[in-house]
Amino acid sequence: MAEILVTGATGTVGRRLVERLRDRGDIVRALSRRSGPGLVTGDLATGAGIEAAVDGVDTIVHLATTNHDDSGIARTLVEAIGPERRAHLVLLSIVGIDRNPLPYYRGKLATESVVTGSGVPHTILRATQFHSFVTSLLDAQRYSPVLVAPSISLQPIDVGELVDRLVELIDTAPSGRAPDIGGPEVRTVRSLAEAYRTARGSRRPIMPLRLPGATFRAFRSGAALVPAAQTTTVTFEQFLAARDSLVP
Repeated sequence: MAEILVTGATGTVGRRLVERLRDRGDIVRALSRRSGPGLVTGDLATGAGIEAAVDGVDTIVHLATTNHDDSGIARTLVEAIGPERRAHLVLLSIVGIDRNPLPYYRGKLATESVVTGSGVPHTILRATQFHSFVTSLLDAQRYSPVLVAPSISLQPIDVGELVDRLVELIDTAPSGRAPDIGGPEVRTVRSLAEAYRTARGSRRPIMPLRLPGATFRAFRSGAALVPAAQTTTVTFEQFLAARDSLVP
C-alpha cells in the first residue's frame, strides 16, 4: 500500500486525485494550508509543516499553484524532500509553456527547472487546458449580451482522464519528462462557445476577439496544442452533458 502526498489537494485536479487514490486503498496525505478532516496542514509559501508532510511518503504529486511564479513553492518542496529521501515527485505542468511568453507560463517553466535541477527522482506531465477552464471563461460572461471568443484554438481535456494518467505515472518509475497529454479534439474557441451556447439553450451572438502581442500570437500558432501526442476521449460536449446532468 503506497503512501502519497498530494499538494494542491483541494484544487480541481487534487480533489479528484485524492478521492481516486483513497478509493483504491492508498494512504494519502492531502496537503492544505487549512486544517480539517483528511487534510495535512502545511504552507509551501512559508515552508511551515512541509518537512513533516513529506517525511516517509513514497510519492509526491505536486499540483499546488499560485497566481504568479510557482517556482518558489516548488523550491520549498524539493528542499524539504532533500537528498536523503528518494520519493518520486510527479509534477503537473502545462503544454506550451516553453513557447508562450505569458508570465504565468514563464513561472511554470521555472518550476520545471527547479524540479529537474533538484536531483529528486521525478516525472513531469504537461497537459492542455481543462474542459472546466473553458466553461469558466464562458460562465464569467453570463451577464454579457454576447459571448466573446478569442480567435485561437484549444485542445481541452477532461480532468477525470487527466487523473487517470496521473495515477498511471504514480504507479510507474520516475521517467523525467513524460509525453504530453491533451484532449481528443483541437477546437476553435468559437466552436467551443457554440457548443456551450447550445447546451445553455442560448442564442447570444458570439463575438471573435483578436489581440496584439506575443502571447496571443503564441496561442494562435498552436503553442497550446498537442495533436500528435497522447490524447483522451471525453469531448467538450460530453463534458457539458455530464456537468448539466448534475445540476438540480
